[in-house]
Amino acid sequence: MGTDLSTGDPETTDGAWVDEVLFAGRPTDVCLRLPESVDRTTLHRLVVAAQQRLTEAGLRPGGAAALRMPPSLAYVVNLLATWRAGAQAILLDHRLTDHEVGRALERLTPQVVVAPVRTGAGALRVFLDVTEGVTPYADRPAVSRHAVIQLSSGSTGPSKVIGRTAADLVAEVHRYTLMDGVALPGERIILLPSMVHVLGLVGGLLYGLHAGVELVPPQRLTGDAVLDAIAASDAPATVLGVPFHIGLLAATRPAGPLPQFKRMTTGGELVPAAVARAFTDRFGVPLGNMYGMTEVGVIGTDLYGRHRPAIMPSWGIEVRVVDGELQVSCPESPYVGLVDPDRWSDGWLHTRDAGTVDEATGLVTILGRLDSQVSVGGMKVDLTEVETAVAELPGVAAAVLVWDAGITAYVQPDGPLSEEVLDKLIAERLAGYKRPRTVHLLDQLPRTTTGKLVRSVDALRTAATS
Repeated sequence: MGTDLSTGDPETTDGAWVDEVLFAGRPTDVCLRLPESVDRTTLHRLVVAAQQRLTEAGLRPGGAAALRMPPSLAYVVNLLATWRAGAQAILLDHRLTDHEVGRALERLTPQVVVAPVRTGAGALRVFLDVTEGVTPYADRPAVSRHAVIQLSSGSTGPSKVIGRTAADLVAEVHRYTLMDGVALPGERIILLPSMVHVLGLVGGLLYGLHAGVELVPPQRLTGDAVLDAIAASDAPATVLGVPFHIGLLAATRPAGPLPQFKRMTTGGELVPAAVARAFTDRFGVPLGNMYGMTEVGVIGTDLYGRHRPAIMPSWGIEVRVVDGELQVSCPESPYVGLVDPDRWSDGWLHTRDAGTVDEATGLVTILGRLDSQVSVGGMKVDLTEVETAVAELPGVAAAVLVWDAGITAYVQPDGPLSEEVLDKLIAERLAGYKRPRTVHLLDQLPRTTTGKLVRSVDALRTAATS
């Protein structure tokens, strides 16, 4: 089978796309640095050996393997081996509870489960030293023809089961190759997000393998370790992360010049303006923005930070606004076992984000969650606007605003902060009808496994009372 990135249509049961799309570069090229270098020849050999182990345990073309693995070389190897075997990879974040994993396995019935039998110690380590075991689970074919199954982060409610085909993954890798501002062959990506989730998986691992970009996870998830990873080579470096990581770096003072630092690109929720300013003031490099969803991957970008918070849709992606909601072209429903016209219908994915599309430029501006529009005494209030204002107050590290019988603020202080002082600061900046009716101060706001702030009212209430 030949897979052309722009026209190819690889099937889940045909694993040849892995070799053709991801192992097409020079055999001696380093693709991972952990910190030991792993070149394409070594990675390919490890993948072939893992494929044999998976097959011996019962994995078949058209079947599925569940990977409950922390970020590690073992995770990368078993993921690629699963696809190479023509099987579906079910990605289970290693931080999920046994109960959550058990429910997922019962629903998705993989043929094998891959999980650690030994994990090397290392607090805050980004990549771990893992020895994996393979356990047979169910002698059934995969529940769908998708190449990968992911669980949504669940920032606003229960997780969804989302599937993407091999052709869809290849098409997204192609979209990355057409973007102005991505890391180029011979450069490096300092990889901070988990490869279990879409940004780290496609924007990091798959694009890096295809394009000949070296992936460099820092030794630890600290600002100093990220800067050390940038400084470890003369090759240009792009840091790929989420807003949490921007705040981490903005608070870290470099030991010296970093001419290798090319840019930082972030996915996930919008970066507060104050955090973005602190980052660019400190490092003087572009802070690029990506907007995407697990269901379709990257939707649009602003990799030079010229249009923040607007983005330009990626190649092959159509975006429209219907009743104030952004909708994205998606030929087939990405949901497994879910038929919900409020999420997908007639070839369009409902993002549940509010936004606008500039007819002259095509730029898309994301205005926040669609459900952030509330009415207070007959006056319309955008909770996103209020949340931004609160998050930018001195002494505030992060904030989430929700509607809970009134505007309610959950605030994580950055140092000493009382409710009285916070109320006074809010009153100086927001009209009375926009102000939170209730304020809760929390040592740590709850976050999803991808670092997004949780916006579930029930979860926030629980965090405030625990």
